Amino acid sequence: MKRLNMALRAGQVALGCMLFLSAGDSGAIDLVGAYEQALAHDPTTLAANDALTAGQEKAVQGRALLLPSVRLQGGVGRTVAHASAADDGASLISPNTSGTLRQAGVVLVQPIYDRGAVAAKKQLREQTNLAQTQFGQSRQDLALRVAEAYFGVVLGEETLRVVQAEKAALRQQRDRARARFDIGQGKITDLHEAQARLDGVESREVTAQSALEQRRTRFQEIVGTSPDQLSGLAARFVPRPPEPDNLAAWQARGEEQSFLVKTRQSELDIAGAEIDKYRLASRPTVSLVAGYTTQGQSGNLAPWVAANTRSATVGLQVNIPLYAGGGLDSRERESVAKKSQAEQQLAAARRDVRLSVQDGFLSVKTGVSRIAALEQSLTSARSALAATTLGRDVGTRTEPDVLDAQQRVFAAELDVVQARLDYLLGRLRLAAATGELSEDTLRSLSDWLAS
Repeated sequence: MKRLNMALRAGQVALGCMLFLSAGDSGAIDLVGAYEQALAHDPTTLAANDALTAGQEKAVQGRALLLPSVRLQGGVGRTVAHASAADDGASLISPNTSGTLRQAGVVLVQPIYDRGAVAAKKQLREQTNLAQTQFGQSRQDLALRVAEAYFGVVLGEETLRVVQAEKAALRQQRDRARARFDIGQGKITDLHEAQARLDGVESREVTAQSALEQRRTRFQEIVGTSPDQLSGLAARFVPRPPEPDNLAAWQARGEEQSFLVKTRQSELDIAGAEIDKYRLASRPTVSLVAGYTTQGQSGNLAPWVAANTRSATVGLQVNIPLYAGGGLDSRERESVAKKSQAEQQLAAARRDVRLSVQDGFLSVKTGVSRIAALEQSLTSARSALAATTLGRDVGTRTEPDVLDAQQRVFAAELDVVQARLDYLLGRLRLAAATGELSEDTLRSLSDWLAS
């Protein structure tokens, strides 16, 4: 398992390096490429990898509780013995003896009956399951953070493009108004109106540039590469409603698959195992104990002080807890309260998932109608601009009317871009709420992104 995790980490780093080099050669990166680079760069994700590795050891520790344990014992010491004159045999053996005593042995303990250890093993296994769930949640969170940063840059670039296009159009209108005023065919108020609007757009351009730079920095911090050329929205954008088009079905999937619900369920299982662990701690335990010991001495130690011996033992060891000062009962009551807390947190998680699924579902469902309405609004605004421009040329409309019509066109363009990006993020958030957001989900958005 450790080798597998190390290989996974090395593969991620190598993949990130290759993607970085290929991105530097082509100068472009798509949503899936950004996610793959973030896997090897984002510190939060790398920390989640280490947390998974640590969490997988919990199950190993649980299995070890019921496996044999073997220990080696040894010792060496200096012994000096003095015998009194009244001792029998003192005339035959020197009353003062001394020497070095050596002992060595090996002891094996195999649990046979230990219900507390069984409960602890179950709890540790659930902690491994929790680590795996949290790892999946971290991958999903990364995909959503990358998508939000990616689309944030796309929106910033589109906003700056529209503002600059509006600025160019207003500069043209200002120059036209100045030329007409210079030859006596225009009004000074039209020139001032065009200049005032141009000044306002220039300030919006500075704001748009600042916002875009902040979003680019956020993207670079997450992904690890500069968003020089991101794949923007496709020219032909045809949104689709959620499949299936049934809110209850999506909510049922969310309650079953959501990482939030799975996390709370694992925490509830851990709390239940904690109760069993302390409730069973007062049960007797039975273990098989086997040992082999050897003892030897050097010097003139008397035989009754230390003899060269070897011994082997096999037997059963029974431990019966009698009293622990009330600590076990207190821990059991604490565990019962924590389990009740975990049950309420699980219920709250299911409620939050249902609400999150509903938000994502409605965002996608209403996004289809919203995009269609805004696209029609943009078409109407462009038609109105053409009609207003013609009316100005024939004298039925004024220059400020044309400026107003232009502003409505540019605002409608931004509204369409915002609605399309909201729709894509809505699909990702719906998938995240149901625990289905993955690299494949990001790849499925390619129908709406420029190739």
